Amino acid sequence: MATPARPQKRHRGILLWFVIIVLGPVAAAAFYLYTIAQDQYASTVGFTVRAEETASATDLLGGIGSVLGGGGSNDAEILYEYVRSQEIVKLVDEAVDLRAKWSVEHSSDPLMTFDPDGTIEDLTDFWARMVRVHFDAGSGLMQLRVKAFNADDAKVIAEEVFAQSSAMINELSQQAREDATSYAREDLTRAEDAVRNARENLTTFRLSNQIVDPSADIQSQMGLLTNLQNQLAEALIEFDLVSLNTQTNDPRLTQAQRRIDVIQERIDAEREKFGAQGQGPGGSSYADTIADFERLTADREFAERTYVAARTAYDAALAEAQRQSRYLAAYVRPTLAEKAEYPQRELIVGIVALFAFLIWAISSLVFYAVRDRR
Repeated sequence: MATPARPQKRHRGILLWFVIIVLGPVAAAAFYLYTIAQDQYASTVGFTVRAEETASATDLLGGIGSVLGGGGSNDAEILYEYVRSQEIVKLVDEAVDLRAKWSVEHSSDPLMTFDPDGTIEDLTDFWARMVRVHFDAGSGLMQLRVKAFNADDAKVIAEEVFAQSSAMINELSQQAREDATSYAREDLTRAEDAVRNARENLTTFRLSNQIVDPSADIQSQMGLLTNLQNQLAEALIEFDLVSLNTQTNDPRLTQAQRRIDVIQERIDAEREKFGAQGQGPGGSSYADTIADFERLTADREFAERTYVAARTAYDAALAEAQRQSRYLAAYVRPTLAEKAEYPQRELIVGIVALFAFLIWAISSLVFYAVRDRR
């Protein structure tokens, strides 16, 4: 009959190895977690990026909205990266003093707390441990779990993270509005300058020529010519009547002829004003004066129409940019914890035990495999 099996040296070695690899780490982890590790409280906040979706009157304006629309990166994805960045860590630290809140009991718990002498890079790494971000790309919902060694501190940090995130989204929205309206604003500014210059040029023309409207002045001159021509006709008729009833040496004929000559000279002088050499208002001919006035008037009218179009485009761009503004909407306000949920001691001890056992088992199998090959 076979003799009962007795423990061999290798068996005692495997048992000792089990104690070192499995029981030792598990006992050390349990001792640390249940006697040294500080309790951590969690505050949860959930939010998403929303956009104004109300219709605006600009939708009726020939395609301006399609020019302004079309974003680039998703704002929620930008916010997700921002919440994990060093910039927000720096801003939140300046606002609520993260170093002081996360370095509580550092001397007694150096593993779970932050070293107050750490750099901003160290604080950013610790931020990744204390602030967990869950982002659903499909729905755009984002949820943060912020941990601290005090329930009030956790809520304060969560509120500050939400405030900084909201400020960043507002800044992005403001920048988008500036980009959308910058070209329209530039066109409007140029149109305003063109209108101002056109009106100033027309005013200068009127002052230099001492005339408000050349057309009205010409009508006045034409009225004067018509009156002179009527007087000339009456003088000719009077001359004919006198010449029929008197002798050629009658002084009335001389007087009538002199009146006809004077009226004719005045008519010729008035007509010369409309010629190339005539002297109109301001010393220029009426033809040049009218040409300059019509050119300046056309420039002013074109500048005014351009201004109206630029103003309409700017108002449309501004309304469309306002309609597409983004804001941060919280669907879960920062919560205040009533009990410490972290660290999850049972889970951590279980994980340590599992991995320690796997290491022990694999190393034992390797040992026996090597031993059997000898």
